[in-house]
Amino acid sequence: MKLFIAWSVFVLVYCLGTNATGQVITIGASLSSEKMECEFKQAVNNLNKNAIRNHIRFNAATILMDSNPIRSALDICDKLLAQHVFTVVASHPNSTDHSPISVPYTCGYYKIPVVGISARDSAFSDTNVHTMFLRTVPPYSHQADVWVQLLVKLNWHRVIFLYSADEEGRAILSRFQTLAEEVNIKNEPSIKYAPGEKNYSTVLEPILKCTSRVILFSASSEDASTIYRDAETLGMTGEEWAWIVSEQAFFDVYNIPIGFLGVHLVNGTNEVNHIKDAVEVIGDTFTKLIGNENISNPPTGCNESSQWDDGQKVYNALVKTKMEGETGQVSFSEKGDRLNAMYEIMNINGNRRPMSVGLFGHKEEALGLRMMENNLTWPGNVHVKPKGEKISRNLTIVTLKEKPFAEVTPLPKDGHCRPVAPAKHAFPCKNGTHDYCCMGYCMDMLAKISEDVLFNFTIHLSKDGLFGSFERHNVSDKKFWNGMMGELMRQEADLIVAPLTINPERANDIDFTKPFKYQGLNILVRKTQKDSSLASFLQPFQDTLWILVGLSVHVVALVLYLLDRFSPFGRFKLAKSDDTEEDALNLSSAMWFSWGVLLNSGIGEGTPRSFSARVLGMVWAGFAMIIVASYTANLAAFLVLDRPEALISGIDDPRLRNPNEKFKYATVKGSAVEMYFKRQVELSTMYRNMENQKKYLTAEAAIEDIRKGELQAFIWDSPRLEYEAASDCDLTTAGDLFGRSGLGIGLPKNSPWTHDVSMAVLRMHESGFMEQLDNRWILVDSKSNCPESNSAPATLGLTNMAGVFMMVAGGIVAGVLLIFIEIAYKRHRGLKEKELELARNAADRWRGNIEKRRTLRQTLQKQKEDQMRANSIHKQPTSKSAPLVTATANTNATKFNSNNAKTVVPPPYRRPSLLEATRESDCLPPPPPMDFRPPGYVPARSGRTVTWHNPSHNPSHSPDNLV
Repeated sequence: MKLFIAWSVFVLVYCLGTNATGQVITIGASLSSEKMECEFKQAVNNLNKNAIRNHIRFNAATILMDSNPIRSALDICDKLLAQHVFTVVASHPNSTDHSPISVPYTCGYYKIPVVGISARDSAFSDTNVHTMFLRTVPPYSHQADVWVQLLVKLNWHRVIFLYSADEEGRAILSRFQTLAEEVNIKNEPSIKYAPGEKNYSTVLEPILKCTSRVILFSASSEDASTIYRDAETLGMTGEEWAWIVSEQAFFDVYNIPIGFLGVHLVNGTNEVNHIKDAVEVIGDTFTKLIGNENISNPPTGCNESSQWDDGQKVYNALVKTKMEGETGQVSFSEKGDRLNAMYEIMNINGNRRPMSVGLFGHKEEALGLRMMENNLTWPGNVHVKPKGEKISRNLTIVTLKEKPFAEVTPLPKDGHCRPVAPAKHAFPCKNGTHDYCCMGYCMDMLAKISEDVLFNFTIHLSKDGLFGSFERHNVSDKKFWNGMMGELMRQEADLIVAPLTINPERANDIDFTKPFKYQGLNILVRKTQKDSSLASFLQPFQDTLWILVGLSVHVVALVLYLLDRFSPFGRFKLAKSDDTEEDALNLSSAMWFSWGVLLNSGIGEGTPRSFSARVLGMVWAGFAMIIVASYTANLAAFLVLDRPEALISGIDDPRLRNPNEKFKYATVKGSAVEMYFKRQVELSTMYRNMENQKKYLTAEAAIEDIRKGELQAFIWDSPRLEYEAASDCDLTTAGDLFGRSGLGIGLPKNSPWTHDVSMAVLRMHESGFMEQLDNRWILVDSKSNCPESNSAPATLGLTNMAGVFMMVAGGIVAGVLLIFIEIAYKRHRGLKEKELELARNAADRWRGNIEKRRTLRQTLQKQKEDQMRANSIHKQPTSKSAPLVTATANTNATKFNSNNAKTVVPPPYRRPSLLEATRESDCLPPPPPMDFRPPGYVPARSGRTVTWHNPSHNPSHSPDNLV
């Protein structure tokens, strides 16, 4: 009875407590042993003690995890989900390291969060498969975080990554590459091997040819033993080598060599501490979550098809939880992986035992690596840190064509490069598949450095001919270096020996030696001088003034003509002369007088006669004297004192700051000069203007456009521009130097050659060798054939006065052409006058013949009348014989009129010829028609007969009608 009462009281108190708290949160667990179950329940009880004031009560529901995934999944459904668990803590099966993969699969289907405390497989980071899984231990791939920090600490930036071709190996490689890129660590190369093989010698042999001697190794314990054996056989575990291996390849491996480094997760196998941290995370999450909103009940078993509506909400709250626990700071990534875990840095000492030499992780608000380098043992059982790279004495040099630093000439047929003065050395160099010879400032310097530092080299030209700029490619978000910088970053070259400007952008990604030459930026322009074209003699006056002078000549000539024409004193008779008085000045003479006074050519005829015209003539003479004197003085100023001068004054010239459309300036695209303008805020306007202009990939193209006049200014390194100005008299530099910097030799980051090459450059400066190179290649003014600039006036040459000679030649040509025109015109006019004279003579002769015919006709008529009168008197009707020969000849043409008077009528079928009409020896043409106009008709002569052609003439007209 007492037992029953006690139990009733317990149930009543429990119910009252439940009603007081408002909600009971059941936490499930699938653990490895009964001991872990007790630890879990104790952790939940401790959670309840701390949560009483929060009105929440936590219950514990546990099962032992079965090594069979199927039975484990059934246990989750039957024993855990039936107890309304809000979340599940998952460990691993007893006496095995198998992952609890069945737990997150089963719970994830119903949206119940799972907190793993031992699963470190990288596969659990896939949120597409394990949607509701988070863990208090980091995945194996997070060892890459420690590796990167180790490499930075030990100053190794080129490594060989050796990994297995499984999911774990790919995951750690992917994470390492992402982190290594941020600190400029390169893989050379990444070597993949198939797990489970019995011999890996063929996989390891390519490593011997690599430059790097630092190997990052990820493998299981079984594969690690085989690889260690083969690596020791190939001599890859001795001095100058360094190995950093994964946690799986470090522990439980019997033959791990001396000096290897590895990492070990602190508390990684301490299941009790991880249970406590997992329960604390769950309790903290639900305390905050239920205090703000209501949480529905989860599913009660696997028979229900519906998912938990608030499961995702609970999972998101768990991921965001951050606290200090037994294993350090507990926080999670978006994928649910543990962040900021604590790792131990382990080293195999001379006794082949692992020894802790450092820590990495979050402790006391500090995340980083703390290591005792002096206590490290390295492969070969030495205590000197390896350099991490195999130092090769055969280096690859990249350069580009840039006078006078690197000049490229075709390779002779015999294959031997020979230096051409002032070069001292010439080396073979390649541009793709083509062979050339390289010589110049940098080649002579390279020969000296190679002798001092003791290395061999091969030279090739930059593939794209660019210095190098940081640009996006293929519409990608990532930027890459192009040109020589890109080749150095891609390990296609060991040194850049070229006029490479040292600037902050490049120094972030590569190393530079001490500058071998200090220089600045300057501006190259074409020398400008006054125009010496054919119209040079017209320069003293503007076009408007020339037009006004020419107009004034003709206006004055016209006014002189009018004054002399209308003046009463424009004509006069010379004294003591019997000649007639002289005529007034005509327009032609006035024009000649006006031009003669202006050009001072002398006046021989046609001067003004009247006083008014002579006053104007004197004023015109004064005007001409002033004009001629002014022209002469200005001609001397324009031609004799013509001096070449720079087009602009310097970088602050207004034409550079605010250019117009006709003024163009540029620099080489992707060069350090372009970076300088892009970096300087006050030069942003100039940079935008150059961006809109023509792009130049090489300095040669821009300098050639300067010579052609297509580009007005070229901004580039001062040594090159000084060389061009000294070699070409038409070019000059403008203004003072700006943007001072240095030219250096480029090497990869942390290259073992950086210090030696840099010291060699300093020794060359101290010995005066660099000064000799400057005098031989750049400072060549003393050898230049350009005339020196001074203040003395220049002498006039043919180019200055060529226009005057051309004007004289034009006058001669014009005179010759005019004389031919005059001759042709005179000849044409003479022919016209001769034709008119012939026409007048023909007309006069025709008129005379007409009069003769008229007189003859009247005489014949009179004779006929007399004969008829005589016949009528003798009463003879007919006459058988004509009294006159003439009458007989005209018998057929005789008719009698009404008065019986005979009338001579010509036959209707023909015109009488002149021979019939007269006995004169001259034959005359027939009379013209009534509308005849003599000037409009031209006679065509044939012998002595003149025939008139008249299209309108009707042959039936009688001679009487023609008259």
